[in-house]
Amino acid sequence: MYLLLIGIVGLAMKYLEMGPVADWSWWIVLSPFALAVAWWAWADASGYTKQREIDKMAKRKQDRIDKQRDAMGMLKKRK
Repeated sequence: MYLLLIGIVGLAMKYLEMGPVADWSWWIVLSPFALAVAWWAWADASGYTKQREIDKMAKRKQDRIDKQRDAMGMLKKRK
């Protein structure tokens, strides 16, 4: 996400000829987009994205369980 934001800002600055970016090559300005594509390809191929999704769902499940235990007046499990 950060690479996309950097790319969009750089693209806008290059197009509007603002600051030092106006003198940079288009390859440098567009490189954050290529890096973002590479990051997404790696994250999907390695399972990084799926693992983060599973962790997020497990945390939500545990939070739900804890909330129900508190509502029933039960003590939380000790880890």
